[in-house]
Amino acid sequence: MARRRGGPAAAAATAVASPAVVGTVAVMALVYYSTLFVFLDHWLGLGTPAGAAHAAAVSLAVAACFFAFVCAAAADPGSVPASFAPDAEAAQGQGLKSRYCDKCCMFKPDRSHHCKVCKRCVLKMDHHCVWINNCVGYGNYKAFIICVLNATIGSLYSFVIFLCDLFLKEHEFHILYVKIVYILAGVLLFFLSLTIGSLLCWHIYLLCHNMTTIEYREAVRAKWLAKKSGQKFRHRFDLGMRKNIQMILGPNILCWLCPTATGHLKDGTEFQITNN
Repeated sequence: MARRRGGPAAAAATAVASPAVVGTVAVMALVYYSTLFVFLDHWLGLGTPAGAAHAAAVSLAVAACFFAFVCAAAADPGSVPASFAPDAEAAQGQGLKSRYCDKCCMFKPDRSHHCKVCKRCVLKMDHHCVWINNCVGYGNYKAFIICVLNATIGSLYSFVIFLCDLFLKEHEFHILYVKIVYILAGVLLFFLSLTIGSLLCWHIYLLCHNMTTIEYREAVRAKWLAKKSGQKFRHRFDLGMRKNIQMILGPNILCWLCPTATGHLKDGTEFQITNN
């Protein structure tokens, strides 16, 4: 059996050195600094009670986003155990075939896929995210979606503060660099809020249906074939919204927003399927 190239330690070590990761952290720092020390300070003043309260809220959102970002980037998304062997009888009972990876020279569990970037098979792979320089899979999907949630909250909050400063205070827009700063900041915050918010909505949909991005693409054709034959399609891992959410975020609702609370995760090689 050929040795799989790359691994959890290598992924964590190379993630920090990625230009995309450095760029993402730089954008976080830029948005945080401009929101607090430019727009909020000019609108309310950081020394006022209202300004201090908004500053604390923005800081909390950015800190939560950064912590989840680090967890998603450094965590192993899920490696196929070297001892994994498919259960032929169970697979035949479910109408499935054993899945073999020609690149890794090993069998891989259901819902796992080979990542061309990481050069290994990833458990319940969703996609390879260039911004964290890591695959999003079974082991770090919770941290990823929490990071996207906090990033959406932070970017929308920053955009609102920017708009309040823009329309409720007077500015010296006759000075060229002031006008340029506000135009660039408005475009950046609007773009971030729109794109990250759209990404959050997409992954909430996937979360509620217990589906990955890869499985959604596969389901599009399956839905078409089912409709053509007069049948109703349902994703076989869709156990209902409540169970689907608990499988990712955990059974304890108090730990849903903690990216390190992953004690409910198993080995990622077997998944419950619906009876329908």
